[in-house]
Formats: sequence, C-alpha cells, structure tokens
Amino acid sequence: MKIDGSIIFNILRDPVDLAKIMAINQVAKKIGMQTIAELVESEETIAKLKDVGIDFAQGFGISRPRPLAR
Repeated sequence: MKIDGSIIFNILRDPVDLAKIMAINQVAKKIGMQTIAELVESEETIAKLKDVGIDFAQGFGISRPRPLAR
C-alpha cells in the first residue's frame, strides 16, 4: 500500500501525520499488505519510517531519479 507523500513530508513535524502513517501501516499489516512511503527526503525521515515499520520508501532521501535503461 503506497502512502501519499503529502502525509510523509511532515512526519517529523506533525504528530497527526505521524499518527495517520502509523494507522495506515497497522491496517496494511493486518490485511497482509506491505507499505511504501512516497516523498522521503531525509535520513531523519527514513529513520522514523523504519521505527514505524514501513517496508519501502521512495524519494530523494533514497535515490535521485535516473534515466530508464533502453
């Protein structure tokens, strides 16, 4: 289940967004799904997502975009 970047972006500053992410992750795990966070921009955000139990992340904090191989 992909978690929208608009929630992820403020995870370190907004306890409501953190609570939303935790709830989404909990529901996803209960129904047997993995989670992926969008718009992960920093090491601090990566660390928080790991603490929460998010499975995957995408964004500049993980890797810069690159051309697709042809």
